[in-house]
Amino acid sequence: MAEEAWLSGKLEGFAPELMPAAHALVQAIDDLLKTATDLTNEELTAKPNGAASIAFHLRHIAGSCDRLLTYAKGEELTGAQFEFLRKEGGESSDRSAAELVGEAVSAIDEALVFCKTVAPEKLFEERSVGRKRLPTNVFGLLFHIAEHTARHVGQLTTTARIVRK
Repeated sequence: MAEEAWLSGKLEGFAPELMPAAHALVQAIDDLLKTATDLTNEELTAKPNGAASIAFHLRHIAGSCDRLLTYAKGEELTGAQFEFLRKEGGESSDRSAAELVGEAVSAIDEALVFCKTVAPEKLFEERSVGRKRLPTNVFGLLFHIAEHTARHVGQLTTTARIVRK
Protein backbone atom coordinates (compact mmCIF):
# COMPACT_ATOMS: atom_id res chain seq x y z
CA MET A 1 0.00 0.00 0.00
CA ALA A 2 1.11 3.56 -0.67
CA GLU A 3 1.82 5.86 2.29
CA GLU A 4 -1.88 6.70 2.41
CA ALA A 5 -4.67 4.35 1.34
CA TRP A 6 -6.41 6.99 -0.78
CA LEU A 7 -3.23 7.28 -2.89
CA SER A 8 -3.12 3.55 -3.63
CA GLY A 9 -5.73 3.74 -6.36
CA LYS A 10 -9.09 2.09 -6.78
CA LEU A 11 -9.96 -0.67 -4.34
CA GLU A 12 -11.46 -3.63 -6.18
CA GLY A 13 -15.12 -4.39 -5.65
CA PHE A 14 -16.25 -1.05 -4.20
CA ALA A 15 -18.75 1.25 -5.88
CA PRO A 16 -17.19 4.61 -6.78
CA GLU A 17 -19.57 6.34 -4.36
CA LEU A 18 -18.12 4.35 -1.48
CA MET A 19 -14.43 4.49 -2.46
CA PRO A 20 -13.61 7.38 -0.06
CA ALA A 21 -15.20 5.51 2.86
CA ALA A 22 -13.39 2.30 1.89
CA HIS A 23 -10.06 4.12 1.65
CA ALA A 24 -10.60 5.69 5.08
CA LEU A 25 -11.44 2.31 6.63
CA VAL A 26 -8.45 0.60 5.01
CA GLN A 27 -6.23 3.41 6.32
CA ALA A 28 -7.71 3.01 9.79
CA ILE A 29 -6.82 -0.68 9.83
CA ASP A 30 -3.28 0.04 8.67
CA ASP A 31 -2.82 2.76 11.31
CA LEU A 32 -4.20 0.55 14.10
CA LEU A 33 -1.90 -2.32 13.19
CA LYS A 34 1.14 -0.02 13.07
CA THR A 35 0.30 1.89 16.25
CA ALA A 36 -1.41 -0.16 18.88
CA THR A 37 -0.78 -3.91 18.75
CA ASP A 38 2.24 -3.93 21.05
CA LEU A 39 1.12 -1.51 23.76
CA THR A 40 1.34 -2.59 27.38
CA ASN A 41 -1.70 -2.69 29.65
CA GLU A 42 -0.40 0.44 31.38
CA GLU A 43 -0.16 2.24 28.03
CA LEU A 44 -3.59 0.96 26.97
CA THR A 45 -5.30 2.33 30.05
CA ALA A 46 -3.35 5.57 30.55
CA LYS A 47 -5.40 8.76 30.37
CA PRO A 48 -2.89 11.58 29.91
CA ASN A 49 -4.40 14.87 31.09
CA GLY A 50 -7.80 13.15 31.29
CA ALA A 51 -7.85 12.10 27.62
CA ALA A 52 -9.70 8.92 26.71
CA SER A 53 -7.58 5.79 27.00
CA ILE A 54 -6.42 3.82 23.99
CA ALA A 55 -8.40 0.84 25.32
CA PHE A 56 -11.54 3.00 25.21
CA HIS A 57 -10.87 4.09 21.63
CA LEU A 58 -10.32 0.49 20.51
CA ARG A 59 -13.49 -0.75 22.22
CA HIS A 60 -15.44 2.23 20.90
CA ILE A 61 -14.25 1.68 17.32
CA ALA A 62 -15.38 -1.95 17.51
CA GLY A 63 -18.71 -1.13 19.14
CA SER A 64 -19.61 1.92 17.09
CA CYS A 65 -18.81 0.21 13.77
CA ASP A 66 -21.00 -2.70 14.80
CA ARG A 67 -23.90 -0.50 15.96
CA LEU A 68 -23.82 1.86 12.96
CA LEU A 69 -23.60 -1.09 10.58
CA THR A 70 -26.67 -2.59 12.28
CA TYR A 71 -28.57 0.62 11.55
CA ALA A 72 -27.26 0.65 7.95
CA LYS A 73 -28.73 -2.83 7.51
CA GLY A 74 -32.07 -1.52 8.76
CA GLU A 75 -31.93 -3.59 11.94
CA GLU A 76 -32.36 -2.76 15.62
CA LEU A 77 -29.63 -3.08 18.22
CA THR A 78 -29.57 -6.25 20.30
CA GLY A 79 -29.22 -6.64 24.03
CA ALA A 80 -25.63 -7.76 23.53
CA GLN A 81 -24.86 -4.56 21.62
CA PHE A 82 -26.34 -2.44 24.42
CA GLU A 83 -24.28 -4.40 26.94
CA PHE A 84 -21.11 -3.83 24.88
CA LEU A 85 -21.93 -0.11 24.76
CA ARG A 86 -22.36 -0.03 28.52
CA LYS A 87 -18.89 -1.55 29.02
CA GLU A 88 -17.11 0.47 26.32
CA GLY A 89 -16.07 3.29 28.61
CA GLY A 90 -14.53 1.12 31.32
CA GLU A 91 -11.30 2.33 32.85
CA SER A 92 -9.41 -0.96 32.79
CA SER A 93 -8.68 -3.54 30.16
CA ASP A 94 -8.86 -7.28 30.61
CA ARG A 95 -7.62 -7.80 27.06
CA SER A 96 -4.24 -7.32 25.45
CA ALA A 97 -3.59 -4.61 22.92
CA ALA A 98 -3.44 -7.20 20.15
CA GLU A 99 -6.84 -8.58 21.17
CA LEU A 100 -8.46 -5.13 21.29
CA VAL A 101 -6.91 -4.17 17.95
CA GLY A 102 -8.14 -7.47 16.51
CA GLU A 103 -11.70 -6.72 17.63
CA ALA A 104 -11.55 -3.21 16.14
CA VAL A 105 -10.08 -4.48 12.87
CA SER A 106 -12.73 -7.19 12.67
CA ALA A 107 -15.51 -4.61 13.07
CA ILE A 108 -13.92 -2.39 10.41
CA ASP A 109 -13.61 -5.40 8.11
CA GLU A 110 -17.34 -6.06 8.55
CA ALA A 111 -18.04 -2.48 7.47
CA LEU A 112 -15.79 -2.95 4.43
CA VAL A 113 -17.63 -6.14 3.47
CA PHE A 114 -20.94 -4.31 3.71
CA CYS A 115 -19.58 -1.41 1.63
CA LYS A 116 -18.50 -3.91 -1.00
CA THR A 117 -21.79 -5.79 -1.09
CA VAL A 118 -24.45 -3.10 -0.66
CA ALA A 119 -26.26 -2.37 -3.90
CA PRO A 120 -25.67 1.22 -5.06
CA GLU A 121 -29.43 1.72 -5.48
CA LYS A 122 -29.84 1.07 -1.72
CA LEU A 123 -27.42 3.81 -0.63
CA PHE A 124 -30.09 6.45 -0.21
CA GLU A 125 -32.69 4.26 1.46
CA GLU A 126 -33.90 5.86 4.65
CA ARG A 127 -32.62 4.58 7.97
CA SER A 128 -32.95 5.77 11.55
CA VAL A 129 -30.50 5.85 14.42
CA GLY A 130 -31.02 5.30 18.11
CA ARG A 131 -33.98 5.38 20.38
CA LYS A 132 -34.95 8.79 19.02
CA ARG A 133 -34.96 7.26 15.51
CA LEU A 134 -32.96 10.14 14.06
CA PRO A 135 -33.22 10.19 10.26
CA THR A 136 -30.39 9.30 7.91
CA ASN A 137 -29.74 6.88 5.05
CA VAL A 138 -27.39 4.00 4.26
CA PHE A 139 -24.86 6.29 2.57
CA GLY A 140 -24.81 8.65 5.56
CA LEU A 141 -24.25 5.78 7.95
CA LEU A 142 -21.40 4.34 5.89
CA PHE A 143 -19.76 7.74 5.59
CA HIS A 144 -20.14 8.25 9.34
CA ILE A 145 -18.62 4.85 10.11
CA ALA A 146 -15.56 5.88 8.08
CA GLU A 147 -15.13 9.38 9.47
CA HIS A 148 -15.94 8.41 13.05
CA THR A 149 -13.47 5.53 12.92
CA ALA A 150 -10.79 7.79 11.42
CA ARG A 151 -11.36 10.35 14.16
CA HIS A 152 -10.87 7.79 16.92
CA VAL A 153 -7.85 6.22 15.23
CA GLY A 154 -6.28 9.69 15.06
CA GLN A 155 -6.93 10.29 18.75
CA LEU A 156 -5.60 6.84 19.61
CA THR A 157 -2.46 7.43 17.53
CA THR A 158 -1.72 10.70 19.29
CA THR A 159 -2.34 9.19 22.72
CA ALA A 160 -0.05 6.26 21.88
CA ARG A 161 2.77 8.67 21.07
CA ILE A 162 2.29 10.35 24.43
CA VAL A 163 2.10 7.22 26.59
CA ARG A 164 4.54 4.91 24.78
CA LYS A 165 7.50 4.02 26.98
